[in-house]
Amino acid sequence: MTRSSHSLRTRDLGYAQRVCVAKAGKLMMQTGQLSPRARVGLAVSGGVDSLVMLAVMAIRRRIVPFPVELMLLHVNPGFDPHNHLPLVDLCAGLGVAAHIEVTDFGPRAFSEENQKNSACFYCSWLRRKRLFDLCARYGLTHLAFGHNADDLSATFFLNLFQNGRVDGLSSRESFFQGRLTVIRPLLLIDKPTIIRAAKAWELPVFANPCPMAGKSMRHEAETWVRTICDGGKKRNVNLQHALGRWQLDRDALPG
Repeated sequence: MTRSSHSLRTRDLGYAQRVCVAKAGKLMMQTGQLSPRARVGLAVSGGVDSLVMLAVMAIRRRIVPFPVELMLLHVNPGFDPHNHLPLVDLCAGLGVAAHIEVTDFGPRAFSEENQKNSACFYCSWLRRKRLFDLCARYGLTHLAFGHNADDLSATFFLNLFQNGRVDGLSSRESFFQGRLTVIRPLLLIDKPTIIRAAKAWELPVFANPCPMAGKSMRHEAETWVRTICDGGKKRNVNLQHALGRWQLDRDALPG
């Protein structure tokens, strides 16, 4: 873990890592994602996006001109009760507090208990509810998710075709009468850059053991986006830039 701590020093970062740190910092500043003495829960699933968010936030807390506390929150859905173990050493090396727990949310989503919703929706709802409960338990003011620019594109089209509304993913939104703010620091960073940054940091990405992995509606929406962008090299870049500017216009602080 000495290497992980060392590689998070700003002067040692490679290109993809610098892009992630810089773009996340710019978005956080433009949308007011952090405030003095913020206590930020980091929703880390163990996938590449959330782990890069953890690394980025560990660096950004040393850059912002006011104190910020970080706490990793990992809610294991229960398909593999041991795959989260690398997070323990990673948090120790980064000096980040952590709450890690194993639940039965995944199996319950496929049981008779869930007869009205898709397994993905029900499991996601249970995990989101638990994350909100943990934020209240630890007095956290912010909850950060690792959604990226590709997620913004997929969500936009999912909302358009499935829900009949024009909507994306907010980079900052308030819950519970302002007691909790959900933030998405990586929202304007593309997936390939995030993957390269994760490899450079040697982050312990672990596979998603869910039987619905790659079969969800979100995955279908990602397929729509790939199909639309297959006709030209710049289509995906232009799409992400356009949606990014549109979302930023909605979320940016006045002035």
